[in-house]
Amino acid sequence: MTEKQIVVLGAGYAGLTAATRAGRHHRVTLVAPEARFLHRIRQHETAAGHPEHRPALAELVRGRGVRHLRARATELDPNARKVFLDTGEAIGYDTLVYALGSRTAWHGVPGAAEHAYPVERAGELSERLRTGEPGTVAVVGGGATGIELAAELAEAHPGWRVRIVAAGQVGGWFSAKGRGHVLRVLERLGVDVHEQSAVTGVDPEGLTTGRGRIPADVVAWAAAMDPHPLAAEAGLAVAADGRAIVDRHLRSVSHPGVYVIGDAAEVTVPGTGTLRMGCATAQPMGRYLGRVLAGRTDKPFAFRYAVQCLSLGRRDGLLQLIHGDDSMRPTVFTGPVGRLAKAAIVGGVVSTLR
Repeated sequence: MTEKQIVVLGAGYAGLTAATRAGRHHRVTLVAPEARFLHRIRQHETAAGHPEHRPALAELVRGRGVRHLRARATELDPNARKVFLDTGEAIGYDTLVYALGSRTAWHGVPGAAEHAYPVERAGELSERLRTGEPGTVAVVGGGATGIELAAELAEAHPGWRVRIVAAGQVGGWFSAKGRGHVLRVLERLGVDVHEQSAVTGVDPEGLTTGRGRIPADVVAWAAAMDPHPLAAEAGLAVAADGRAIVDRHLRSVSHPGVYVIGDAAEVTVPGTGTLRMGCATAQPMGRYLGRVLAGRTDKPFAFRYAVQCLSLGRRDGLLQLIHGDDSMRPTVFTGPVGRLAKAAIVGGVVSTLR
């Protein structure tokens, strides 16, 4: 182990993967307030009342040179190479890995933060559905998170009427076969689909949209994610969406002593394009950076897409084949095959965190 001070902010898919790999060769301080890993791509299962899969961070970093500091970063001074924590402590670093990820975006919609359950509060949503008088639950968002959540809730809580509300098309980025399967499964599960219905307000009685009122007793918000604002506040160069702009080695273009990975980074790969947020891109960044910090590579980061997948309840799923630039191929696998493929991918994520 070397005495080089490497500090990793964030214990999500990117940060934890980078920390465990760098910790094979260096002393690493992992700064994250939680004691257990948040498996975000399984939050729809938590919301439906299924057992959580959240291994302890202490177990995931066991045997590595990683010290887990349970604290939250509140300020960065990249010029002085210091991180300030909510404990009042300030820690210095030689190399900083910024992996604070993203959080629910409310898009300035009045009442959304007050009256809707974001994915970060999946456990609270589960309790509300389990103990409350059955009524109507509206899931806002027609992306992967919203689709998985709507399907899971409809299957787990048949007494509740589930609606999915999207500003555009539900699953509109999939191939025609893929989107068709998503809509058929939602119909089979009894989910009401409201498309082209941008939400403009949330209140205790439901949603106001561009196409009128949609009543709901409970609102789950799965519309989009915003990157953590700390990078911009610290003066790192950021893109219009708030993600830190990095070079081909994932270093901040304005502060090369800071690596930025995961949802916090705007990464553009030649031949692939600007990467979308998500576990599929975050964990490969963490693996790559772990090799960089261990001195095992000096090549630029490379990435190509292969598949997109969804779980659609406990018995169905979708595996959509895609081109390396994230555009759709026509081929899809559905039903139990799609479900098993998604389960295998999700299960493999935790096993490769170390």
